[in-house]
Formats: sequence, C-alpha cells, structure tokens
Amino acid sequence: MTILIPHHPHFGLEVEEKGHSENDLIYNEGFVMPHANSFGHNFRDYDAESERQEGVENFYRTNHINQTYDFVKRMRAEYGKLDKVEMSIWECCELLNNVVDESDPDLDEPQIEHLLQTAEAIRKDYPDQDWLHLTGLIHDLGKVLLHPSFGELPQWAVVGDTFPVGCGFDESIVHHKHFKENPDYNNPTYNTKFGVYKEGCGLDKVLMSWGHDDYMYLVAKENKSSLASAGLFIIRYHSFYALHRSGAYKHLMNEEDEENLKWLQIFNKYDLYSKSKVRINVEEVKPYYLSLIEKYFPAKLRW
Repeated sequence: MTILIPHHPHFGLEVEEKGHSENDLIYNEGFVMPHANSFGHNFRDYDAESERQEGVENFYRTNHINQTYDFVKRMRAEYGKLDKVEMSIWECCELLNNVVDESDPDLDEPQIEHLLQTAEAIRKDYPDQDWLHLTGLIHDLGKVLLHPSFGELPQWAVVGDTFPVGCGFDESIVHHKHFKENPDYNNPTYNTKFGVYKEGCGLDKVLMSWGHDDYMYLVAKENKSSLASAGLFIIRYHSFYALHRSGAYKHLMNEEDEENLKWLQIFNKYDLYSKSKVRINVEEVKPYYLSLIEKYFPAKLRW
C-alpha cells in the first residue's frame, strides 16, 4: 500500500524571526538556546500553569498505567511486521504536518516544523556530520503511528518520555506517582532494580515503553538504513530523559551505549531547545535533505 500525500497549502511558509533576548544562551557559538518555550515557561516544566499543563499530566497518567511489559511485547510484535504502508522518508515527513504532540509542554506546532528546526540547528553547528543532520530530520517520524493508516494509536502509546519496562520505574521519570496504578508496579518479577535484565546487558536487550522512538528505530533497522550506530541510538532513546538527563538506568548500559550516549546528549540540546515559532523555508532546504535520504535509506520503506 502506498499513501498519496495531499498538498498542504501552508507547508513551507515563514514568519519574521525575532531577535535574541539577553536571556538566550548561545550553544557551540552557533545555535541559540531560547530562555523559554513557546508558552513563555521553562522547558520541560511539567508543573507550570500553562494552558496545556493539565492535559499533559492526564496524558502521563494514562501512559504510566498502560505501558506494561506485556503491552510492549505485543506492540513490538505487531508493528515490527512493517506491513502497514510503503512510502519514502520525505513522504512520511509531510504526513506529519498535521500532528501535534499532546505530551509536550513546550510545543504546539506541527511536527514537521520541529523536525526541520532541529535538523537545521544541528547542521549549522556540525556541518560535517551529515548523518546527524538526517537524524534530526527523521527522529520523530515514528509519530505516524497516530495516523489512521497505522491504526491511529492513542497518544499515550506514541509520544511522551520513554522508560524501560520489565524492571523498576525510576523516580526521575516525569509524573512517577502514576506508576502505582500500573500492573507491573507490584509484580516482583518486574519491580526490582534489574527486573528481567542483567547488569551491563546493553540497552538493545532492554524493552522500552512503546512509542514513536522504538517504532522508527525498527523501521530504520529493518529497512537496512546505513545510518551511523549513534544515529540509530538517538532515534531509539531521544525520549529516554531518565537516562540522558537524570543518569538513571546506567547499570543496564554497555560500552557501546556509553559512546552513543555522548552523541545523544549533544542531540538533545537541539531537540529540546530548537522548539520555537520560527518557520523553516521547506523548499529551500528540501534538496539537501533529499540527498541525505538517498544516501542513507532506500527510496521506499516498509512501515
């Protein structure tokens, strides 16, 4: 099955870029970290009384109750078949143009805006790392799981911070209190530090809560992308904030994970802080990203 992507009349428009405030932080002498998100609050402030705060917490309550070890195994088995759709990477980018992530307290723009903001910010500071530019563009493409062609999964099964299942839920996970209603919370097989895993087993042996991260990783891997190992790691774990912001679960990592984590922490600054009201001229940058897609991916992918 091939999806025909409709033309979006507003795709590619720009708005005037505002000057940087004295509170903005310059990263790597290139990218500017804004002081506040689109709503005027600190980034990832889940307690700020923004217009989306209540909805975000309700989202995480549902997410934390339902993301169990058995649920993740079922979803990986179903979506790992990659039998839903056949389309290119760029077609998938366009498909996301009407998606808004309800779990994100910092952003209310269509996802395509965030993808290009991230990729272009990385490109300015790391001009020779083209694999990282492409990773910035595609890291959230798994959010197509919200689309009817993919079963129109609920937001709690697609977006939000990710975390391991099959072992104890670390207290650094946002809205941790809601895990008390998760069936695995009191299951002695799953609620210890290691659970079903062994120390240093490697994150590739660990099941993560199901969502767009793991799905896009499966798409890239099974379609035999030549993207760097660090790129695949970023795609799979960019929402794993308990690890790359709080240092939790490092007892499960191996040496390769340690090396890839360095790139993930670099990437995270762009993923998080590039969320703004500045629009990207899509047609201007499109040829460059199409060349990268051709370099690292087949023309059509199974999804």
